[in-house]
Amino acid sequence: MTSRIPRDSRLRLVRSRPLAAAPRAMNQRRTRRPAPRPPEGTPAPAELAHMARAQLAGAARVARWADAALSPGRDRDGTPPDGTGTLSEASARRAADDLALTPAQVRADWDTARLAGLIEVHGDSARPGWRLRAWNRDDSAVLRGWVALFDAWSLACPEPENQEHAAVAEVVSAMPQVLSFLQLSAGPVPVTQLLDLLDQRVTELRTERCEIPYGPQPEPVESPAEDTPLAPLLDWALHALTSVGALTCADGHATLTPLGSWAVWVKLEQICVAAQSPAGNIEQPAEDMLRGCAQLRPNAARAEYRAWLAARPVGSAVTELLDAARGEDALLRGLAFEALRVVGAPAEPDVRAVVDEVHLRPYALLWLAVHDGHDPEDAHEILTREEATWLWVDTAAAVADHGEAPLLVRHLESAVQPTVPALLDEVRAVGHPRTVQVLVALAAAHPDPALARAVRRAAFQVHTGGN
Repeated sequence: MTSRIPRDSRLRLVRSRPLAAAPRAMNQRRTRRPAPRPPEGTPAPAELAHMARAQLAGAARVARWADAALSPGRDRDGTPPDGTGTLSEASARRAADDLALTPAQVRADWDTARLAGLIEVHGDSARPGWRLRAWNRDDSAVLRGWVALFDAWSLACPEPENQEHAAVAEVVSAMPQVLSFLQLSAGPVPVTQLLDLLDQRVTELRTERCEIPYGPQPEPVESPAEDTPLAPLLDWALHALTSVGALTCADGHATLTPLGSWAVWVKLEQICVAAQSPAGNIEQPAEDMLRGCAQLRPNAARAEYRAWLAARPVGSAVTELLDAARGEDALLRGLAFEALRVVGAPAEPDVRAVVDEVHLRPYALLWLAVHDGHDPEDAHEILTREEATWLWVDTAAAVADHGEAPLLVRHLESAVQPTVPALLDEVRAVGHPRTVQVLVALAAAHPDPALARAVRRAAFQVHTGGN
């Protein structure tokens, strides 16, 4: 054998790289943008997490009770939720007895736990959400749970009776600007001043929505929402935000709590990051947004994902991301599942639904493993040999399309097969549609002539269907 290395050279076994390894390596020479600092006086993350745990203590207690009492196989004598997420009468009474609370308190804490992702209801059973599993060890999980509750503030308290639903929706849409004003004020603000701001913002929303079609039109009919006084709705909004711990109201003034101020700042930063991106990712469909994020470092990309997700209903955003993952671009497939990690628990049912799709299966299984608590570095161990090989080819396709030749050569190190011949045999057998292109690109990039010939031979055999 005249080659400088044997044809059956051993591959160096290393841990499989995370799904975003290719984009990270491709962009390793980019300068890192310094992370923005929160406003002066903002408590440290550990202190914010302590505040969030205190705010959600009752919800966490009910969630742990539900885990013990209502989980499948452990239901003693009560009844689980009724399939809509509402705690049944029997379960509410039983929890009240066990926790020394009233049924009304149990229901309130149950609803809070669901909004914060501490409880997930699946059909007629309840189980702890991933945030509850990480409650005592992961400050970021606690803060994300509280932010989920903050985002759902309008569901925390029943809306006022006898109010036009359109007016309520307008107030909910206008409140982000009110909260931004409170955050920038960094102190108590008179409620009367907030009412003036709310009135201005609602008027702007109505003006933006107003369209005058061409041709003769009947006399405009005034909407009942336009006659609805906004003061009671502002009181309702402030009360709901107080109930989730975002602000305090006293002596006719409203003030953001440290948690509320931090959460508003985070959301403003997300919007600013998206607005500064060259492609304006927050306005783009999922595929274009992912392409725009491909050249960003992981932290910056996650900030883009969060801003993009914040501007859309969760259900439609998840559907868009999965549709992008079904395309031919393997790089977008990996990035789509990175974005779905930012979505978290709400994406779980949709991700489970695509496990049987061949192109998405390895990504979905890894996503679910991490979601269920596996270490991301070890999650690849749940894949079968065939699934791991399919993922290797798919990632190699992303590198071949978007990376550099040395990166494709280094990608050999992440293969689970111990030798090049074993890798080529299993790559041929796995049936990935990009197998030929990947092998041809690898043969062209590899510096060893003997190994390159073996890879080209394998590519020819796949192309012709030979052995």
